[in-house]
Amino acid sequence: MRGLRTDVASCRSTEFQRPSTAMPPRRSCAPRTIRLNCAATSTASPTMLQALRDKMTGWIAIVIVILLAIPFAFFGMEQYLFQSGPNYAAKVESPPSWWRGAPDLWPVRKLFWDEEEVSPEDFRRAFEQERQQRREQQGDGFDALAFETLESRREVLESLVDQAVLRLAARNHDVAIGDVQVRQQIEQFPAFQVDGQFDPQRYQLALQSQVPARSPQQFQELIRESLQQSLMPSQLAQSAFVTPTQVDRLLVLLGERRDVSFAVLPPPAPDTGAVDDDEIQAWYQAHAGDYRAPETVAIEYIEIDGSQLQADEEVDEAALRERYEQERSRFAQAEQRLASHILIEVPADADAATQQAAEAQAAKLAEQAQAEGADFATLAREHSDDIGSSDAGGDLGWVEPGMMVEAFEQALFAMEPGEVRGPVRTEFGWHVLQLREVKGGEETPFEEVRDQLAVELAEGERERAFSELLGRVVDQAYRSPNSLAPAAAEGGLTVRTAGPFARGEGSGIAAEPAVQRAAFSQSLIEDGTVSDPIEIGPNHNVLIRVSSHTPERALPLAEVRERVIEAIRSDRADKRAQADADALVAEIAAGAGLDAVAARRELPVQDVPAVPRGAPIPHPDAVEAYFAAEPPEEGKATPGEVALDDGSIVVFAVTAVTPGDPEEASAQERELLQQQLATLSGNDAAAALLRALREGMKITVVEAQL
Repeated sequence: MRGLRTDVASCRSTEFQRPSTAMPPRRSCAPRTIRLNCAATSTASPTMLQALRDKMTGWIAIVIVILLAIPFAFFGMEQYLFQSGPNYAAKVESPPSWWRGAPDLWPVRKLFWDEEEVSPEDFRRAFEQERQQRREQQGDGFDALAFETLESRREVLESLVDQAVLRLAARNHDVAIGDVQVRQQIEQFPAFQVDGQFDPQRYQLALQSQVPARSPQQFQELIRESLQQSLMPSQLAQSAFVTPTQVDRLLVLLGERRDVSFAVLPPPAPDTGAVDDDEIQAWYQAHAGDYRAPETVAIEYIEIDGSQLQADEEVDEAALRERYEQERSRFAQAEQRLASHILIEVPADADAATQQAAEAQAAKLAEQAQAEGADFATLAREHSDDIGSSDAGGDLGWVEPGMMVEAFEQALFAMEPGEVRGPVRTEFGWHVLQLREVKGGEETPFEEVRDQLAVELAEGERERAFSELLGRVVDQAYRSPNSLAPAAAEGGLTVRTAGPFARGEGSGIAAEPAVQRAAFSQSLIEDGTVSDPIEIGPNHNVLIRVSSHTPERALPLAEVRERVIEAIRSDRADKRAQADADALVAEIAAGAGLDAVAARRELPVQDVPAVPRGAPIPHPDAVEAYFAAEPPEEGKATPGEVALDDGSIVVFAVTAVTPGDPEEASAQERELLQQQLATLSGNDAAAALLRALREGMKITVVEAQL
């Protein structure tokens, strides 16, 4: 540094040549001359610098450093200690259960607060699952581009944050889920059942077919975590109740009847009056958006359809046997053991004396269960601490590998039918085990599944052929992005055309929503290049190129003059009809009867007593208007009107309101209504709990990871 300061201080004006390789592309390669004037660097004298250094080494400097360190310790210090960016999509932090009032200061939060993170991988997996669900629900109406917005991503992330909040709250409140609850939940999945009963083989196959495949132990932990995070809101929702008085009030409203008289003004007669040029011009300008030609495109496309590819009809026997060996577990029924147990529960942090006492109790129960003539089920009902199985005599049902914790399974699968063993230590306490029966373990021979494997192998070959063809075509399209001809030649395909067509129009390939979204995308319209592969079905893709584009444009008045005149006349007729209806309503409101005002216009009147909610008399929209009207005063009527889609207008008068009678509802109807109200109330309570939990936690979202 001392040598560098001497060089800079001695210079006056120095020229540096910047190499031409540092210049941006497509610009002149002539060397750039940078002139550095070093005169300014010599203005600070050595005496001044030395004085500054002397001032910064005394007690004043120490005080300044301490004062500066205080805010850094509490605000933003982590930004300096941890320079790398966050590797999570969201993080939820909460004060620990033993210090609810822990302040939100960085050192305290970092050392003591509990946290749950949503990793980018978790977010991407959830986002893809949501994409698949919406595609299945919406079918052709699913808009993949619209789904990619930040709003959609935040919506998915907020759901994951809610789950993290519930997991953190469950952990802070020591919520635990036992093995029996997990097993019962798994057995209720329809995907794991055959004829309404849990099937272990179906369970194993379903787990292996997932992407990625899961072991039974991994799936059980996933279910355990799901039950743990949902326990608090679900139990709160189930605790909701509705009083009989609330049910009565709702029955009064639902059972309400209204006496109504109504007349229907028919659709207005067509207007045939003259329309002058000024009216035409004014209407055209006021409704310019109604007179526009839609945007249209014409496309070229090539289609790659895997169903048209021919699979090799010859079956390689060796390949079939190799596939059978690789997937042997698919065709083997896992060994199952019918088991019962007695649990003497012991907390994991119990002292030695408590542990020994529980072990001694379990050993004594094991001796009693092993005695001749002992009834294991009775012992389990009297002594087991497992609330999920004690009432059933300790019955755990059929157990297969991966369903229980390791120590439990090791003991159980080393036993012989009829044997009682114990005590066995697990994280839940001491167990006494009884093995009642063993079944399974058989394999389906190759000959019985050969045809199935042959079909799968042929389908796999067809998929590989499709992937290879698609890859070659796409590679060629990327090499020649301005034409489909080279890509078509590479795959032996034909370039076809479609259009021009507008959004929502077209036929065949052009009618596919995914094709339309790509065809009207700004990038393809502006560049005229070949699109990425567009999937319109399993092993069915197309590549398109926009060959012409006509933007949306205003239609000239001369072209739409007749449409404008028709719209003006229709508007005139509608306004006359509306004025007639308004006049009728005004007369009824002033005290005239509907019969009298309708008779002067030769309109038939219908009197309908006790109209119930939802009755289409004469139309559901009219009934909705009846019940939206204010109840009439004594001796008066409440008038109103409602326009229907066909242009007619219903003018009505509500003359009486009869409240519903709760006594008319059957016990079954009351019970169903009460359940529905309780469900709604419970859902509101669970949502309020989640909001309250979120407010008590610190939530950090990193949108860059979405």
